[in-house]
Amino acid sequence: MKKRHLSFWEIWNMSFGFLGIQFGFALQNANVSRIFETLGARVEDIPILWIAAPITGLIIQPIIGHLSDKTWNRFGRRRPYFMIGAVFTTLALFFMPNSPSLWIAAGMLWIMDGSINISMEPFRAFVGDNLPSEQRTMGFAMQSFFIGTGAVIASALPYILTNWFGVSNTAAEGVIPQSVKLSFYIGGVVLFLSVLYTVLTSKEYSPEELAAQEEEKEKMSGVKMVVKAPVTSSRFLKNGTIWTIAGVAATSLILFSSLGEQNGQLYIVGGLMLVFGLILLLSGVMTNRSLHQNGMVSIMNDLLHMPKTMGQLAVVQFFSWLAFYAMWIYTTPAITQHVYGTTDSTTILYNQGANWVGVLFAVYNGFSALSAFLLPVIARQIGRKATHAIALAMGGLAFISLFFIKEPTLLLLPMIGVGFAWGSILSMPYAILTGALPSDKMGTYMGIFNFFIVIPQILAASILGYITSQFFHGQVILTLVLAGCSLLLGALSVFIVQDKDDVSKLRTRKADRSRM
Repeated sequence: MKKRHLSFWEIWNMSFGFLGIQFGFALQNANVSRIFETLGARVEDIPILWIAAPITGLIIQPIIGHLSDKTWNRFGRRRPYFMIGAVFTTLALFFMPNSPSLWIAAGMLWIMDGSINISMEPFRAFVGDNLPSEQRTMGFAMQSFFIGTGAVIASALPYILTNWFGVSNTAAEGVIPQSVKLSFYIGGVVLFLSVLYTVLTSKEYSPEELAAQEEEKEKMSGVKMVVKAPVTSSRFLKNGTIWTIAGVAATSLILFSSLGEQNGQLYIVGGLMLVFGLILLLSGVMTNRSLHQNGMVSIMNDLLHMPKTMGQLAVVQFFSWLAFYAMWIYTTPAITQHVYGTTDSTTILYNQGANWVGVLFAVYNGFSALSAFLLPVIARQIGRKATHAIALAMGGLAFISLFFIKEPTLLLLPMIGVGFAWGSILSMPYAILTGALPSDKMGTYMGIFNFFIVIPQILAASILGYITSQFFHGQVILTLVLAGCSLLLGALSVFIVQDKDDVSKLRTRKADRSRM
């Protein structure tokens, strides 16, 4: 059997939950640095406080992906995880702006991001499960539309509440403004209801139906989906030894040099390398003892045998997400310092600048939503790779241009390029990737793919504070210029990627065969 083509409104319904997920995610991105600064965080300490978010994704997404691959009950395969994540994220959104101290706020970020990840990861696999190849770009683009739409409203909420409804935008030192609190409350309600809508209006194929579709796809295309190589302890032990030694060496270098004193956040990088190596070694030991059915061993085995396309996309993802993570962390301090000329979070000028950052985020997310309708059209003509490369290049140049702008209103112009890049990041890599994935591993590999989103975020959180203070002498705007350069490198790296079932190429091959 083949996957049937879904109507526009069926794709709409299955993607609608992303409106709420991104509502919560955008509130987090646009306001958490502001909350941290209000509760006493220094600019150079903000990246390490954000470290909770990527580490949570690193752990949660592959686990949830693996579990959702194995789940099938009367509620479905992916949908139960949508609702579990939505409930906990809603609770976190209500509590976050009421955090009484900086460290509690950092802990709530951990909980909130983990809960968002529980819902978000199965949504990616949901598109791969339900849509045929020729509709996948549209499916991920529809997700991108809802991501952009939710983020537009959520990012601008504090500004809207302040300027349209007169809600207070300032508060005493150490107190979160009422405009931010109310925004988070609204976000919690929107998130829960939108995810519930998708759960109630969408259906899923059973595991048996997906297996039959996979068999039909292989028969028609003649291309065998990835088959998991036999589990061998030697590969685990070899790779585990390499990573463990590298982790010990990196940690020792930081410890016995001035690097540790200058930037203690670097210990996180060395520590994660060491932990990863130990997990691989443990997987090798468990495999030797015939315990390879263990979930951890299964995930690690899939990681070591990932499809070639995924490894190539990992490079693109690294440069892309390093840039955007830097933007989420540093746009508020960069704009308030570079354009508004203040770093004092208690002043009216600072909070005006922080609200304007929310508007800028709304604008780039708005253009991201609009690009959802344009990107599939471009991709059908020039291919997904070329489309993604152009979008990343536009974003890189837009980031760099921020350095030359001093007028707040003019900051809106670069957000067009940023939005186009963001829309492509949210759709094109996933549309390319799912063509190389077997259906029974869709969730697991989507979770593993998140590693290549999380790793650059962890690196950014570990080194950007040091780079900003030591090399840029506190000029935060230069960190955003560095982010722009990273996006340009991402654009170049797109051309190493193999897109196995690019619709534009398949159409060309079919036309060539018909002429023969």
